[in-house]
Amino acid sequence: MKIKILFTIMILVLVKLTNCSAQGPQPADKSTYLADIIKLLNVQWPENRTVNIVCHGHSVPSGYFKTPVVDTFNAYPHLLHKELAKQFPYAVVNVIVTGIGGETSAGGAARFEQDVLCHKPDIITIDYGLNDLSIGLEKAKTAWTAMIESAKAKGIKVILLTPTGDKRADIDDPDDPLNQHAEQIRQLAREHDVALVDSYQAFKDYIKNQGPLEDLMSQVNHPNRKGHDLVTAKLLEWFKP
Repeated sequence: MKIKILFTIMILVLVKLTNCSAQGPQPADKSTYLADIIKLLNVQWPENRTVNIVCHGHSVPSGYFKTPVVDTFNAYPHLLHKELAKQFPYAVVNVIVTGIGGETSAGGAARFEQDVLCHKPDIITIDYGLNDLSIGLEKAKTAWTAMIESAKAKGIKVILLTPTGDKRADIDDPDDPLNQHAEQIRQLAREHDVALVDSYQAFKDYIKNQGPLEDLMSQVNHPNRKGHDLVTAKLLEWFKP
C-alpha cells in the first residue's frame, strides 16, 4: 500500500514538472511580485516613507501626443500616479519620468545609472519597444537586459512594457517587426522573472473587440488619452492587494 502511494506521488510530481517545462518560465506573479511595495503603500504616518516609481523610456511615457505637443497629465505615468493616490490614501508616491522622445533602449541603458538609479526607485518601468525598431532585436535585447540586471542587483522591482500601437505596423502579423519586439519583451520578462505589462496585447484586444486602432492614437505612433488609459489599467493590475 505504501509503495502504491509513493508511486502515485512520484507520478504527480513528474506530471507537474513536465507541465512546467512545457510552459517554460513565466513572468513574475501579479499576486506576489509587488507585495512588499503594496505593504509600504499602506503604511500610515509617521512610519511611512516616500515610494519612488521611475518611468523610463521614449516619447510615450514622456507624454508626447501629436508631436511636438506634450500632454504630461494625460500620459500613463501621471494617470498611474493619480490612481495610486486614490487607492493608497496614506502613501507618499513620487512618480518620476526619465523618458526622452526619440530615444532607443541603447540610449536608455547608457544613462540608466546616472538618470534612473540615482532616484533610488522602488519600481522602474521600461518602455522602449516602439523606438527599438531602429536598432533591431539583438541590440535591444542587450540594452534591456543590462537595465533589468542593474535594477535587480539593487533590489528594485522592474515592470517591462510591450509597445503601444503604431499605425504602420501589421498588428496581426507575428513576423511584423513590432510584434517581434513585443514578443522579445515578453520573453525577457519570463527570463528575468520580472513584471510584464502587455500594452501591445491590450491594443490588439481593443481592436478585436471594441473598435479600430485610430480610437487609441493621437498620431501614427503615439497613443491618445484612451490609449494611455489602457496602459494605465494594465499597470494597476500589479498594485492590487
